[in-house]
Amino acid sequence: MKHFAELTPAAERIVDSAEALLQHVGFNGFSYEDIARQVGIKKPSVHHHFPTKIELVLVVTQRYTHRFREQLLHIEGVHPHAVERLKAYAQLFAATFAQDRRICICGMLGAESDGLPEEVRAQVRRFFRVNLDWLETVIAEGQASGELIETPPAASLAALWLSALEGAMLVGRGWTEAHGPAAVAQALLQSWTEPPTFKSRSSLH
Repeated sequence: MKHFAELTPAAERIVDSAEALLQHVGFNGFSYEDIARQVGIKKPSVHHHFPTKIELVLVVTQRYTHRFREQLLHIEGVHPHAVERLKAYAQLFAATFAQDRRICICGMLGAESDGLPEEVRAQVRRFFRVNLDWLETVIAEGQASGELIETPPAASLAALWLSALEGAMLVGRGWTEAHGPAAVAQALLQSWTEPPTFKSRSSLH
């Protein structure tokens, strides 16, 4: 399999096209004919660079995961506190969704998981593992510093945070009045940073 760092300019244009198509229609929704039309080349030229669709999608997801990890490192370097890191993380999803309601590639592929080759499923699992490990660390540090609620455990909150953002994209794609990832993240984070308030019995009468 090619490594994304070794791509020629022509191959990179193919990968860029495949990435955009994956975000809109998923693995089974596009063909090499679609890519050839977008890039402005002949279909055999796509096959020359990527003999199989599996190989192409593996390179796309490999590059996507690497790029996401780079963004996580950037967030760590810019934002010292857990809450700000979570907000910046949510903004990554919001920025993707703002591009014609695009969806996270691995979220899209995850929805198609049962119909995907094992190699692609493994790469999708790797993406989610990278994200969940990073989120768990950030949330655990936020709990230790008192920024975030102490329970549930950091691992559970990490899974909730990622699921909420991925889900906001999917719901937002199908329901135009739905809130996007940024609004969902803001509402969720508010419940993690503010203690619950309880009305007294007398105030209920």
